[in-house]
Amino acid sequence: MATCQQQITLQPLDLPYEFEGLEGLLQTDLKAIVTVLTQRAGERLLLTRRETQQLRRELWNNLAQAINTTVEPLSADRR
Repeated sequence: MATCQQQITLQPLDLPYEFEGLEGLLQTDLKAIVTVLTQRAGERLLLTRRETQQLRRELWNNLAQAINTTVEPLSADRR
């Protein structure tokens, strides 16, 4: 039986050198935020498993992108 496996692509945190060492902390916080929001949406909106996974992926990617975009200009190379 063939199964269709999608490769899940999550946006990595790409922080400038000045924020070195914060990746783990921020990833933990992002995971907590995404988990709480998807759990609540799943409970309230009765999301399917696929919808929940899609929401989780979109939340992670959008939040990670927002962090990356916001801190990028704060590197010494860009100042």
